Amino acid sequence: MKNYDVVIIGSGPGGYVCAIRCAQLGMKTAIIEKYNTLGGTCLNVGCIPSKALLDSSEHFHNAKANFSDHGIGTGELALDFPKMIARKQSVVDQTCDGVKYLMDKNKIDVFQGTGSFESKDTVLVTSEAGTETLKAKNIVIATGSKPIELPFAKFDKERIISSTEALKLPELPKEMIVIGGGVIGLELGSVYARLGTSVEVIEYADSVLPTMDSAMGKELMRSMKKIGVKFHLSTKVSNVSREGDKVTVTATDKKGKELTWTTDICLVAVGRKPFTAGLAAEKAGVELDDRGRVAITDHFQTNVPNIYAIGDVVRGAMLAHKAEEEGTALAEQLAGQKPHVDYNLVPNIVYTWPEVAAVGKTEEQLKEAGVDYKTGQFPLRALGRSRASGDIEGVVKILADKKTDEVLGVHIVAARAADLIMEAVVAMEFRASAEDIARICHGHPTYSEAVKEAALAATDNRAMHI
Repeated sequence: MKNYDVVIIGSGPGGYVCAIRCAQLGMKTAIIEKYNTLGGTCLNVGCIPSKALLDSSEHFHNAKANFSDHGIGTGELALDFPKMIARKQSVVDQTCDGVKYLMDKNKIDVFQGTGSFESKDTVLVTSEAGTETLKAKNIVIATGSKPIELPFAKFDKERIISSTEALKLPELPKEMIVIGGGVIGLELGSVYARLGTSVEVIEYADSVLPTMDSAMGKELMRSMKKIGVKFHLSTKVSNVSREGDKVTVTATDKKGKELTWTTDICLVAVGRKPFTAGLAAEKAGVELDDRGRVAITDHFQTNVPNIYAIGDVVRGAMLAHKAEEEGTALAEQLAGQKPHVDYNLVPNIVYTWPEVAAVGKTEEQLKEAGVDYKTGQFPLRALGRSRASGDIEGVVKILADKKTDEVLGVHIVAARAADLIMEAVVAMEFRASAEDIARICHGHPTYSEAVKEAALAATDNRAMHI
């Protein structure tokens, strides 16, 4: 039996970052991972591989559709889809190897196998080599999430697939139905649409990106229609079946009309759920909530005092950077420090093109809460930098308190919105006003000027360039 100050079950962004910070703070730390590579969903079958394919597909789309506008001739364009998938895997491998390096650098013991509770302070690691027992003062559950499988659309991992399989298809499909107009469905749908697949998105809600500010979903949908994506909103899927190499999808629209599609691939992207299978949480007395998440306090503590949980397996948005912040905060808390995570300031990002990024409250949330607010907007097509690059689609929207001018929410559809949003996060962390952002000198020509202009628009409608 080996003894540790901290044992972490799961090596995703929450788990491995928590392990590094614990080690930095002088704790003897071990991490357990059931798969052969470290990094969890994010690095292996989530954030990193999807971004690699998003970038590759955008390069192909630009070469096909936009290079000629810049006076660049490409001749006969060819797509080597297997090579694109291989490049994606190379990016994943390098990134996972980087995490292994960080574990070695910080002298963190890595155990390959399934981690499960034997008691509140004992974890078993089960692998093909046998079982090893670890004893710990503190145990962290960071087991992440997995795709939700619909009862009428069981994954066969070939034609009816989750995001995991969508990242490693053996060949480019001619047609694809995407069930779910959220982040994952739109990102992966845009990848295949850019490469030439006929993509149709079916969404139960009356808008795509239903959890974000409604203006963002409308803006992105307009953009994605231009690359050929078709949308079916307020549509409920009732059955998905496969016969040979074809999949039939049946649904009902808002008027009660039955719709049927036949497609090569059906991607089910209706969200993810906490993963606790094999954890044996009951042996430690750890309670789960009614949604299968590990129940925690505001300090990540479960009902068992020395057992904690972070990331997708607990409440809140399922985001890698949210898990990282929780992992860091928990490690510092165990060391006696007083960290905090402001969940209102965790940015939400969609890596389509243009990208979508948001932080703080949506306009719908402010209306529901009865907050007296004002709005400032600036279209990207009015920006010099956007016209220079050809990325003119999108808008920056700033919501501020009508009395105090404090920025309450920022919502962006734009090229590099994922990077632009961090200006808003920093400003809101320091409780900046729209006037504060408007008074800051922004470089010209840059995309960030759109943020300044939106802030100007929110302060007495002072935008200069519209």
